[in-house]
Amino acid sequence: MNKILLKTLFGHKNKTPPIWLMRQAGRYLPEYKETRKKAGSFLDLCYNPKLATEVTLQPLRRFDLDGAILFADILLIPNALGQNLEFIEGKGPSLKPIKNFSDYKNLKEVNKIHDILNPVYDAVSNIKSKLAKNITFIGFAGSPWTVSTYMIEGQGSKDHIKTKIFMLQHPEIFDKLILKIEKATVEYLSKQIIAGVDAVKIFDSWAGSLPGHYLEKYSLNPMKNIAKELKKKIS
Repeated sequence: MNKILLKTLFGHKNKTPPIWLMRQAGRYLPEYKETRKKAGSFLDLCYNPKLATEVTLQPLRRFDLDGAILFADILLIPNALGQNLEFIEGKGPSLKPIKNFSDYKNLKEVNKIHDILNPVYDAVSNIKSKLAKNITFIGFAGSPWTVSTYMIEGQGSKDHIKTKIFMLQHPEIFDKLILKIEKATVEYLSKQIIAGVDAVKIFDSWAGSLPGHYLEKYSLNPMKNIAKELKKKIS
């Protein structure tokens, strides 16, 4: 194994630490901005295998990196589950928020998500074929808790008040939503692995907004379950 980043993940101590760009494809790069214009919209860029491949590879042409991270977004799972999603310039993601059980019931079954996400897997395969042998390829998804906040708030939030109120007032529905996202994430990440990523990561951007035992219940435990189920599926 000559992939320094992957060796580090397996516990090997290297002479120098591996380096990669956390922010996916380096969205500040001028070549990224040009590709972004060509795509038409951010979501179209995520679902265009050719362009997603291009922006994933752009940072590696500029810098001597040890890893590449798939260009995608953590909100592709809600979108694949049937929740309307768009990215508004200067504002960010906008989704039709889940407010009640009826909204939850309108979400698609987990086994239907691949109909929407197949272009992402195509991008993974394409990227893999173009990466140098020493580059570790990283796939990712959002944590169930973080993804649920966007699904309920309908946008980004600093305090996630709507999500916490929903969690407390409708615990049975919220538990079902977390479980659905958890299962969808296992499906999504397993397909990324099959398509060619070397490692996957889970972004739990908003775990810090959860108090006390809710942190374990809605953040840590779902991520542990995802890791456990992924190992079963790919072993």
